[in-house]
Amino acid sequence: MPYGSRLAATMTRRLGRECVYTPSARLALYLALRRWCRPGGRVLMSPVNDDVILFVVLAAGLRPVTAPVSPWDGNIDPAAVPESTWRSLDAVLTTNLYGIPDRLAELRGRCDQLGIPLIEDAAHAIGTHVAGQPVGTFGEAAAFSLSKHVAAMAGGFLAVKDARTRRELETLRDDLLTPARLRADLAVTLRPLARSTVKALHLVRPTWRAMQRLGLLERDAGSYRMPLHAPRLSLAAHEAPSLPPYDPWIRVDLNDYRVRHGAFVRAQLNLRLNRLDTDLAHRRAGVTLLAGTPWASPAVRDRAGGEGPLPLFRVPLLVDDRDALVERLVGHGVVCGYLYDPPLDDYAGAEFVDPAPDPEPARWFASHVLPVDPLLARRVTKALTKERTRTAEPGAALRARSTARDRRIRPV
Repeated sequence: MPYGSRLAATMTRRLGRECVYTPSARLALYLALRRWCRPGGRVLMSPVNDDVILFVVLAAGLRPVTAPVSPWDGNIDPAAVPESTWRSLDAVLTTNLYGIPDRLAELRGRCDQLGIPLIEDAAHAIGTHVAGQPVGTFGEAAAFSLSKHVAAMAGGFLAVKDARTRRELETLRDDLLTPARLRADLAVTLRPLARSTVKALHLVRPTWRAMQRLGLLERDAGSYRMPLHAPRLSLAAHEAPSLPPYDPWIRVDLNDYRVRHGAFVRAQLNLRLNRLDTDLAHRRAGVTLLAGTPWASPAVRDRAGGEGPLPLFRVPLLVDDRDALVERLVGHGVVCGYLYDPPLDDYAGAEFVDPAPDPEPARWFASHVLPVDPLLARRVTKALTKERTRTAEPGAALRARSTARDRRIRPV
């Protein structure tokens, strides 16, 4: 039987699409880019995204083209992408940032007009629907992550349209996997247990501070991005498309991202996947609470009705003095992750990405967003109230550029 077939079958039943199991979503995304994009192609993507995703795109031998985004959710604003940019593209990569869906119908329509693939990064959006259709079923392929939900901290899927394509991708995946290691399997199994223990014993603050002092975090202190190492990155480009030259960047925060999981790890992940519906229900409850706070982004507040709250991975709150607030929240036992600041075009520069034509909405959103775990909604709401947190408001210049079309949030 193919590697991870039991997990893949579970996800196939949930999604209604053929699924390939992978050790991580980043490996799943690399498989999709290699399968649907020729080296040298240009890929439209949001600049408010994990830096790891930037390096996955580069490893696939592609040129990232950063798009203008909505200042309310950080996802691509299709209407603001210049026509000249659309005509130059070879693919579009969604973000579904924090679980808020991209403008999928518009992006799908544009890709159909241009005859290019739509590839969905659905790592934050498992269990999310748009007009009754699951995120991950709009494009040619979609990468999902178990690291982001049910506290699995490992595992991913690539969803595709047909069994023939699935079999092709399974072969490509097997060529990229590195052999299973007992140490890696133990780490995958124990990481979620260790994190749960730290939270249960109220040791988040001392544990986080100790990791900072001991240099155990893979990103520089005071920075949300990993070091770029531009000269090394330029050299790696000579070997693209290929994963090994980009391993120093792609492996950050998940060092075993392409290590073959043993049977025990896969069994544990299957148990966690079976608890996904419970996890999503708890997330919806937390989103409902946070959507009612003064800090909630309109992208969350306006979607709280209709078909009900989205089961967001993180709820984007918009706050003043965000960086200082992140530090103070550690004292309340809350460590805020998934901060993608600065935007990728500011972070990497024109050598590695095409900059967005209007970078200000991305800069504003990235510098003011506070991504909150909806499972911690009550604790965070209490902490923000105690800290007298102020709601961020865009300046006059940004408001002037935001037309009614730009600010409209489509119901789901």
